[in-house]
Amino acid sequence: MTEGLFDLPGAPAPARGGGSLSDADHTSAPLAVRMRPRSLDELVGQQHLLAPGSPLRRLVEGDQPMSLLLWGPPGTGKTTIAAVVSHQTNRRFVELSAVTAGVKDVRQVIDGARRDLARPGQSVETVLFIDEVHRFTKAQQDALLPGVENRWVTLVAATTENPFFSVISPLLSRSLLLTLESLTDDDIALLLERALADERGLNGEFELAEDARDHLLRMAGGDARRALTYLEAAAGGARAKQAEVIDLPTLETAVDQAAVRYDRAGDQHYDVASALIKSIRGSDVDAAMHYLARMIAAGEDPRFIARRLVISASEDIGMGDPTALGVAVAAADAVAFIGMPEARINLAQAVVALALAPKSNAVIKAIDAALADVKAGKIGPVPPHLRDAHYAGAKKIGHGKTYKYAHDDPRGVVSQQYAPDVVDGARYYEPTRRGGEAAYADRLAKIREILKDR
Repeated sequence: MTEGLFDLPGAPAPARGGGSLSDADHTSAPLAVRMRPRSLDELVGQQHLLAPGSPLRRLVEGDQPMSLLLWGPPGTGKTTIAAVVSHQTNRRFVELSAVTAGVKDVRQVIDGARRDLARPGQSVETVLFIDEVHRFTKAQQDALLPGVENRWVTLVAATTENPFFSVISPLLSRSLLLTLESLTDDDIALLLERALADERGLNGEFELAEDARDHLLRMAGGDARRALTYLEAAAGGARAKQAEVIDLPTLETAVDQAAVRYDRAGDQHYDVASALIKSIRGSDVDAAMHYLARMIAAGEDPRFIARRLVISASEDIGMGDPTALGVAVAAADAVAFIGMPEARINLAQAVVALALAPKSNAVIKAIDAALADVKAGKIGPVPPHLRDAHYAGAKKIGHGKTYKYAHDDPRGVVSQQYAPDVVDGARYYEPTRRGGEAAYADRLAKIREILKDR
């Protein structure tokens, strides 16, 4: 038994002998396996890889030998592409799993492929598919190099980890890296429609209620395998009840996950997001964690959550704890680097840090007050001594002539006019006495005393 279409777990194919992913296409195979695309035209998503003349099309339709590294989240079609290569080319297909295969298995496949190529009049090329190649040790990856470099095999290797960190450089340089993206809700919806209607799938036995469909899309999170697995489980529940419609209660029971009433494009999206930020602002860490959990469970885009936290770090905390912005930005970076579901931990850490941080809105009040003056027309000329004096003739017209260099003063602060006349003396930033901003308030009071003495 070989592994299925969407990286479903299963026993690897034999190390030698032309195993094909199609071996799993039988009536008792998982729905995700049965609905595996048979050609590039049946692939859903990854349109950036399917353009005419693209490496993937050249490999499959032009039957051109090249080795590929497929990098992307689970359920995005890495094993699907390998299956299409198996169906649409005249090469022998061998599949290994990096979880179970060793160096001996790799060398056995490569030696066999080399012999097949050398057969007079019966030359056969071999495609070697390796799932989770990042699990291979350096020695195991080294064992692939002769076969790839000499094109004794066409390697198609799949990984969910960044290959620049998990795949050795010589193998990277000898392979073409293709990056797969998470499927969109529209992509998943199309797969569900196919599975409901296609004779390989549910063959029109059931209809899918709209609210159940929406819940499926939220739970899938861009993972086709997960969507089809949940659909199959729900179909089993409907069949047990002799129902023709897969409704929301049936789906909730089948997958043991209640639907979160949350419309990512409607009021609830903004209401829950607003509640999260206001709970952070109010320092209620438990309420904030609840709303974060609701957003995650409903399939909210983690990047949206991260952006809101970055904003809150400056809007609601600001100089009360200047490190809060760094925490929020780090969480946003972690979301982009790691992805879900692991990134939920990074988001939760940021929520805790922001909720418990001293709060100050002095920064947003300062910039908004300054913007209000600018929009009201309070825009005077820059004082002559502050103007650029680096070009020839600037000082002849008074630019920088009386400028006082702050570093020449032992205090590091010198009294001179900095703002235009129209707003000279305006105070935009008024720090609070909360958290770390208290120290800034003390320093600012001393600085303003120095600046007004002119």
